[in-house]
Amino acid sequence: MSSTPRPGPRTLTRRTLLVASAAGLAVAATGCTSSPPVAERDTVTGAQASELAAQVAVQETLVGAYETALAADPSLAAAAGVLADQAGEQLDRLRAAAPGSSPSATPPVDAPAGGDARAWLRTQVAAAASSHADAALGQTGARAALLGSIAAGLGGHEARLA
Repeated sequence: MSSTPRPGPRTLTRRTLLVASAAGLAVAATGCTSSPPVAERDTVTGAQASELAAQVAVQETLVGAYETALAADPSLAAAAGVLADQAGEQLDRLRAAAPGSSPSATPPVDAPAGGDARAWLRTQVAAAASSHADAALGQTGARAALLGSIAAGLGGHEARLA
């Protein structure tokens, strides 16, 4: 029976040195390019605060549009009352997220022209959803997520009003 020879002391080869160097470089690069701390990522710039305040106004206008449309069409009130409540809850969350935002009266919205309150409201919802989605791109962290989720929720409102 032949026995296999035991390997001798291991020497450092060029290949081993290159692999170890590449691995070390990858670890160092990962450490140097990590994300900034959470507090730094969630710092609100002046432009972001202004944009978020503008989105509060957009949502206030939408809540007013719901009130106007539901008052104009009682059958719509029965079908879309829950949607109006959701729009109000979204407004509360936006106000809470906006630095320095305080509750204000919902602005009056002109009644829908032509008597088709559902179609008019659907247009208002679509405009608000688009505005929130566009504004989410300029925000970071939780504010971006909030605007994105409100935009998506309003997309659902638009579909239910169709």
